[in-house]
Amino acid sequence: MAEATGFRDAFLAQVRERPDAAALVWHGRETTYRELYEMAGKAGAQLVALDLGPEEPVGIVAKKSPEAVALVLACVLAGRRFLLPSPAFADGTLTELFAQSGCRYALTPYGDAMLVAWDGPPELRVAEWTDVTFMLTTSGSTGLPKVVPLHQAAVDRFIAWAAEKFDIRPGRGVLNYAPLNFDLCLLDIWTTLAHGGRVVLVDPDHAANGYHLLELLVRHEVHVVQAVPMFYGLLLYAAMTRDPDRRFASVEHVMFTGDAIPQCTLEQLPGLFPAARMYNIYGCTETNDSFVHELGPQATRAGGPLPIGAPLPGVHAEVVGTDGTVLSGPGTGELYVSTPFQASGYLNRPSQNHRFAPHPQGWDDRRYFRTGDLVRRTVDGEIFLLGRSDFQVKVRGVAINTAQVERVLLDHPDVREAAVVTQPDDLTGVRLVASVQRAEGSRLNSLVLRSHCAKHLPAAGIPAELRIGDEPLPKTATGKVDRNAVKFPDVSPDVQGRVS
Repeated sequence: MAEATGFRDAFLAQVRERPDAAALVWHGRETTYRELYEMAGKAGAQLVALDLGPEEPVGIVAKKSPEAVALVLACVLAGRRFLLPSPAFADGTLTELFAQSGCRYALTPYGDAMLVAWDGPPELRVAEWTDVTFMLTTSGSTGLPKVVPLHQAAVDRFIAWAAEKFDIRPGRGVLNYAPLNFDLCLLDIWTTLAHGGRVVLVDPDHAANGYHLLELLVRHEVHVVQAVPMFYGLLLYAAMTRDPDRRFASVEHVMFTGDAIPQCTLEQLPGLFPAARMYNIYGCTETNDSFVHELGPQATRAGGPLPIGAPLPGVHAEVVGTDGTVLSGPGTGELYVSTPFQASGYLNRPSQNHRFAPHPQGWDDRRYFRTGDLVRRTVDGEIFLLGRSDFQVKVRGVAINTAQVERVLLDHPDVREAAVVTQPDDLTGVRLVASVQRAEGSRLNSLVLRSHCAKHLPAAGIPAELRIGDEPLPKTATGKVDRNAVKFPDVSPDVQGRVS
């Protein structure tokens, strides 16, 4: 894979060549490349005013906005390392992360007391090349989030790939749904700004409002959409109830990532985006995008899980069995991935760096990331995601992956969302319980859903209790179903499995 032009040079070229073109759209107002550069200059002046060492990082606590984008941009242009955690993290978590990363200052883009006062922006300096600029974090679902430092060269390679793959260039509109601290923004925001496109920003305060999302797409011409499945469910419901004949013919690329997409959502997408090519994207924060599966014309109605697709250019992957043997043919195991876009390890978490490992059988000198994802490779070479290795439980002596059970539930055309957890059981030790949101207008009941599960799961994998309702399940800050927040009250045996 050829070395890419750096983000900084590419963005500065857009400022020089297209200063009056729209760079960002926020609440209907456009920010031009010139204005964004000037905003970054003001933020850069605040950085200069701090007593920072040449390699000292800063923290950024910011919800998405043009000012927040400008603050991140100031750090990138100045070669200043920055940690970009979720602003939804608890104060104690943020404090630990900043201390772990060596950040004495946490910056916000709103003139808060955490920013040092300044007299006016000097000429924005572009520093010499530095190894790392972006420092993202994992979600923290299993404890303190881990800091993932991304090499600038890796970021630049990803930006070059994404721009070519999804035709991001001047005049193109790209919708950005993900929060600013997500790795998805490397495509939505930073690839777009490097190649002269226009980023339509979704305000995080309205990210769960399907009618707001619908209005954004109606008002602003968009060509590329990447989002978690929740976005498409919200958008489809809003269109169905408010504007059922709406079609977004300008959209040419639709990507879903981060979670399994429900079959009922998948089937409706071609009607809303009639001209779009559709992709299932697989990746981790540590590796960035690794696999892409483009759906054929009939695939949205085929049913069943989607494969994760083909490796991106320069990506190498292995399926590794429980005994550490690399599988050469069909089988089930953990997915190991090595990408041109990945981190080389976690920052100051040596106890966790075993997940960055050499090839399990020494066949090459690449560094692989152990994803923790269980996959199944078919005789045709297609790879399907089964679930997380840390979601593996024993039910009546049978190994069951709760994430795989969720995927089977989501494959039913009347299921919009699903969560599966375990509960202690006096008789069997552990039992599975599931909460499901059914599609609008559906009469789905537990008998039908149990029959569906029985066709695709062993008996031990069929949830002992199915709670089916019409309300959305609670979400995490990443837009995924929050299993910890789903309520599973204890029920007596005579009502287990009944529709709630």
